Amino acid sequence: MMRVQSLFCAGLQLFVLSVCVSASDVTPADPADLYRDADARIEKYRKADVSITVLDSVGQPVSGAEVHLQQTRHAFLFGSNIFTWQIEDAPNLQQAYRGQFTDLLNFATAGFYWPSYEPAKGKTRFEDRAACARWCQQQGIVLKGHPLAWNYSDPRWIPDDSKAIFAFQLGRITDCVTRFNGLINTWDVVNEPTHVDRQEFKDRAPKMTRMWMDVGQIEFAKSCFEAARKANPEATLLVNDYRVDEPYAEVIRQLVDADGKPLYDKIGIQSHQHGGAWSNEKIWETCERFAAFGVPLHFTETTILSGERKWRADEDRTPWPSTDEGEAYQSKEVERFYTMLYSHPSVEAITWWDFSDYHAWKRAPAGLLRDDMTAKPAYHTLMSLIHDKWWTEEQLMSGPDGKAACRATYGDYEVTVTRNGKSPVVVRATVAREQERAIVVRLP
Repeated sequence: MMRVQSLFCAGLQLFVLSVCVSASDVTPADPADLYRDADARIEKYRKADVSITVLDSVGQPVSGAEVHLQQTRHAFLFGSNIFTWQIEDAPNLQQAYRGQFTDLLNFATAGFYWPSYEPAKGKTRFEDRAACARWCQQQGIVLKGHPLAWNYSDPRWIPDDSKAIFAFQLGRITDCVTRFNGLINTWDVVNEPTHVDRQEFKDRAPKMTRMWMDVGQIEFAKSCFEAARKANPEATLLVNDYRVDEPYAEVIRQLVDADGKPLYDKIGIQSHQHGGAWSNEKIWETCERFAAFGVPLHFTETTILSGERKWRADEDRTPWPSTDEGEAYQSKEVERFYTMLYSHPSVEAITWWDFSDYHAWKRAPAGLLRDDMTAKPAYHTLMSLIHDKWWTEEQLMSGPDGKAACRATYGDYEVTVTRNGKSPVVVRATVAREQERAIVVRLP
């Protein structure tokens, strides 16, 4: 069904174009065809037919008008963590980091790890995170907070009392989600809830781990989601895990309210590939397993190294180097991994981990930038994909019926219409998934 809707705000014409796609529409593919057919899936699932009708001041179709369709933003979220957003002792590195971040990405993840965010009871790093959030907002970057609950490490000040820690945990969630409402509206609420009692966490976070198990693996996670939802009913809430197998799926099945409604809005999937890139089969099987829950998927932590492929630095914790060979490997695998994910209709976001090698997690050569902030080949590969191959810019001409048409990537657009060399009329439009729409441009 075709419907036409135009919105007028302060003299500016705004339009929304959307079509409906379900993950169930994905045709099962032979493993050998998964990557070969990715471009066809992208054409099907990441674009829509767009119709632009040019009318004159009395509503008659205008033939021969020049129509320029220019994408300004992706609907898909291409992101990275932004942990080294502030490099006070090296302003040149900070400027290079921020500039290349905004050139490439529209999504970011800020750290809210409890021990570092609140190093002393009641003494938070709110202003630092708020400054980052305001900067992201100014750049048009959606910011997510990560994580609200995780038993990776105990805050030094928490008591050895599970009941008290649980109360502090819920209070922390309420405080963060409430105070950042309007600046950060997307949160990884519970991180790694599948294997909360693994030995490394018992050793490193004995109080948090014991509290989680005392409350109950699932009950604790449910309580965290309920607190976050109450603090901001409009927030987008994620569960996130490094597990991509059935145990994580089983946890997700239980994260529902009394009516069976999911407590989460999106499912987060980590994809750290320090030991080597995932196969096409693993990528696709992971997407299919979690697409079955019927909510969008976020690949929240993606790492492919540009140096020796190993999990961690040696005992002296010396960063290991990025190499020419490693950078070529990273670039090739980044293109394949992103193409596979972008071709699956349930995937809504991909977040890289870390943006640069400067203070990267595990001291690994994981960045899209080197530690001096020069861009690696993988950065340029993503730039080419995100802002060229998967980006729409069309120069069209209206026909006798006043119409011009093309395929367009989901996202925001400026439509500029010119006739007979007169002043152009500019229309802003959004091409989205839910329902089909058409643009009407009225010339004075």
